Amino acid sequence: MRKILSLVLSVIFALSAFAAPAAAPSDGHEYAPIQEKKINYKDWTFKKLATGEPVNLREWAKGKKLVLVVYLAPWCNNWKLEAPVVDRLYAKYKAHGFDVIGVSNYGTPRDQEIHFKDKTPPYTVVVESDTREARDQTTHYAYRQLTGDARKWGSPYNIFLTPSKLKHDGDVLTEKAFITNGELIEDEADEFIRKRLGLKEEKDEKKDKDGAKVASQT
Repeated sequence: MRKILSLVLSVIFALSAFAAPAAAPSDGHEYAPIQEKKINYKDWTFKKLATGEPVNLREWAKGKKLVLVVYLAPWCNNWKLEAPVVDRLYAKYKAHGFDVIGVSNYGTPRDQEIHFKDKTPPYTVVVESDTREARDQTTHYAYRQLTGDARKWGSPYNIFLTPSKLKHDGDVLTEKAFITNGELIEDEADEFIRKRLGLKEEKDEKKDKDGAKVASQT
């Protein structure tokens, strides 16, 4: 009887393992798609990291074609994973009217020093809050609630804005914006940026360059 029971249990275990294979281990990323959301995004003035110089978003964005506001916690691992992606996108498209501004939250001056001392971003970074206790009082937290971000700290959190479409006065800059409740998916973000900057798809751009090269050689 015991042998039969043992055999049955072995068969059940084998079948369950076959039907539901173990999930692959997480790579630690928190990717999210770019989605348009109602947000009632307001103008702000925060102090620039290190210098304390006031930076007003509406004024800073003037003359640019597309801007990315990325909310980050300097100690956050997911922000550290996204940071190189933002650097690459900024470097690739800054000459075409794209700019980035980082908004640091929940990191003490010591946290900021540790994160930024070896690699200061090439774009502007300002500070909204510098203690973890301030989380529920930040605009960052309020926007996350509006856009369905259920993460505890919400870093990174990305908002794309088109300056030409922002309101010229009043508290609210725009009622809707394209946001990412998590890390940017690089290929998606690249395509999104190119489209809004009015650039050709990279494959078409390559064809034009190759065609021009052939023409110049004939």
